[in-house]
Amino acid sequence: MRRPPGRRLGGGSIGGPVWSNPARGEATVAGEQAQKLVELRTLYEELARTLDLPRLQRERAELEAKMAKPGFWDDQESAQRVVAELKGVKQLTDTFATIESGLGDLEVLDELGSSPEELAEAAELEAKVRRQLADLRLRTYFTGDHDEKSCFVTLQTGAGGLDACDWNEMLSRMLTRYATRRGYEVEILDSDKEPGAGYKSLTLHVKGRGAFGWLKSERGTHRLIRISPFDAQKRRQTAFVSVDVTPEFDDDIEIEINDSDLRVDTFSAGGPGGQHVNKTQSAIRITHLPTGIVVQCQNERNQHANRRTAMAMLKNRLYQAELEKRAAQASDAYSAKANMGFGSADRIRTYTLQPFTLVKDTRTGHEETNVDAVLDGGIDGFVEAYLKWAAAGGKK
Repeated sequence: MRRPPGRRLGGGSIGGPVWSNPARGEATVAGEQAQKLVELRTLYEELARTLDLPRLQRERAELEAKMAKPGFWDDQESAQRVVAELKGVKQLTDTFATIESGLGDLEVLDELGSSPEELAEAAELEAKVRRQLADLRLRTYFTGDHDEKSCFVTLQTGAGGLDACDWNEMLSRMLTRYATRRGYEVEILDSDKEPGAGYKSLTLHVKGRGAFGWLKSERGTHRLIRISPFDAQKRRQTAFVSVDVTPEFDDDIEIEINDSDLRVDTFSAGGPGGQHVNKTQSAIRITHLPTGIVVQCQNERNQHANRRTAMAMLKNRLYQAELEKRAAQASDAYSAKANMGFGSADRIRTYTLQPFTLVKDTRTGHEETNVDAVLDGGIDGFVEAYLKWAAAGGKK
């Protein structure tokens, strides 16, 4: 279902708590409590209509019925997709149910009276409901055709030497923690480890409904400025990593790929999987010669499975590139990635650790000074700012 971008719901701002100030007149507080309850209830109902809660509930019931059928787990790959889809739908429907319950509890507390204990309990519950409503409202910015899909995240090291490889690992940890906190399953599909530190490249598979919608804000070049831990003279170093985020398209998309357009290389896999993985040429690298797109996979235990996953990744990359080409964006987006350095045109965010601490998004202007929290996955403010910025047509 397509929705108007960033539709304002419930009369604009969600507002602030009104249960937290018992010193004011009881009649005034009671009146404001009643008014705020009406506003919160109205916003909840509008979000339920906009996000089509009845459809989500039907979809959940259908997926649960599918899982209950005999032989569901016979096809492990298909079953895992259904499980991931159900997890995303349940997260949304459960959030609606939690808010509904919270609003009911607030209405009961409003009727009971205004003792200090009741006011404190109501204020805490109201703050929780507001946070949940605000998070749901961000879903109204998911207006793209593929925002509800799972996604692939590829991190490619740019200029900066060993610091850039280390920065690649720091970024992958940041994105993984953000995704897992949102309830998504994250799997490493491929990694090219740098012996000194970090990764030369890394590909993540983020599984679950809405993963692309939340992570598409991270596409572009990320710059790190810090005192290098690898420099004996402790000089300040700048490092760059390019992040590409593509949705995971359905298996039934039609992309014609000629075998003559592919170069397939096999090599010994590293990483998880035990000694068997490292002793066989099980890893696959596929190069699409007409476009230069390269994908590889080494996380599976056999070459056939790695090839199947790599081909799925290539299919997704080609489909996404074609969509962007039709929108007259592909040439700018991909040519910019060829220069992941000081002149990079697609630089989206700078993380400064020295001589001061600041993370600033060059698109939205959003900035935060708690760099440690951001690198620990706390990028919610940047994602929210991006969704609103994109909905406004890329205007600050």
